[in-house]
Amino acid sequence: MPEGKRKIHKDMNIGEILDRYPKAQEVFRKHFGEDCFHCAGCRMESIFFGALMHQKDANAIVEDLNAEIKF
Repeated sequence: MPEGKRKIHKDMNIGEILDRYPKAQEVFRKHFGEDCFHCAGCRMESIFFGALMHQKDANAIVEDLNAEIKF
């Protein structure tokens, strides 16, 4: 998907994404693991910050989210 057409970006709040797009759970589970959903920070952190904390590639997470979620 071209950069300009993406609906989700790495500065978005994980909690807001989960509220708006329940299928996003699958992607976050894949990248962060099950424990992500038990962490209070999950609801407040950006994708970028979560990726930094888990030593993951934020761009790869965003790519997976935009592929999984049908807009």
